[in-house]
Amino acid sequence: MTDDPSAPHGHIDTEIEGSTCWITFNNPAKMNALNTAMWSALPGIIEATQHNDSVRVVILRGSGAKAFSAGADISEFGSARTGKAAQDYDELNHAAFNAVMECSKPTIAMIEGYCMGGGLELALCCDLRYAATGSNFAIPAAKLGIGYNPRWIRPLFSALNATQAKEILFTGRRFSGEEACAMGMITRLMPPDTLVSETRELARLIADNAPLSVYAAKRCIDEFLRAPENPDMKTLDEIVQACFDSEDYAEGRAAFAEKRKPVFRGK
Repeated sequence: MTDDPSAPHGHIDTEIEGSTCWITFNNPAKMNALNTAMWSALPGIIEATQHNDSVRVVILRGSGAKAFSAGADISEFGSARTGKAAQDYDELNHAAFNAVMECSKPTIAMIEGYCMGGGLELALCCDLRYAATGSNFAIPAAKLGIGYNPRWIRPLFSALNATQAKEILFTGRRFSGEEACAMGMITRLMPPDTLVSETRELARLIADNAPLSVYAAKRCIDEFLRAPENPDMKTLDEIVQACFDSEDYAEGRAAFAEKRKPVFRGK
């Protein structure tokens, strides 16, 4: 499925491939920068994947090989990031970031080329990040005089320590794929010609596992990041217990005993 072709230049495409939903930022003339319409559309697209039982993994990517996303469309800044409009625009961005970060399905950012500003933030909101060699990463807010929204710091800490986050935000400089991998900003770095196949294989490995087990792991890790000193252990215990109470747990035990591959249904 694809967004309305009558939408303004720059849109988001979605495609279901087996158990994977591919979400593509399609604005190649502007390095896949997200305009207001695209920011507005993303939460609804993510929500749709959560209601689709056939989808077990969500992959975010940019159109073409030049960029994952250069971030927000800077041509809108004159009207969108001044006065009251700036607050509204930040809330629009935050809704998109939060939708990706809170998605119940595992999310992967497949990165090739430039991954900047809001594009990097979206990638950091994903659970995993596979990138091609030659990719570049930056959050140039300080170079534009933009105060970085404190709500967007949390995703930085999912991959980076405080010193690394400060270096990224203080300098605004570009980091190579090799630097980003060494810092933990990306999960794996690989040649461009294997990026799609490796990402697709990662999605398959995840999708073949029990969805409730994967969800439990995701929720536990995210909760410990969100509230390390006071995690909601009651809810986490209930989510884990639901795995033991599930039909998939019975299927996993039976498949192991019968020496066959389990067929999990997410129930």
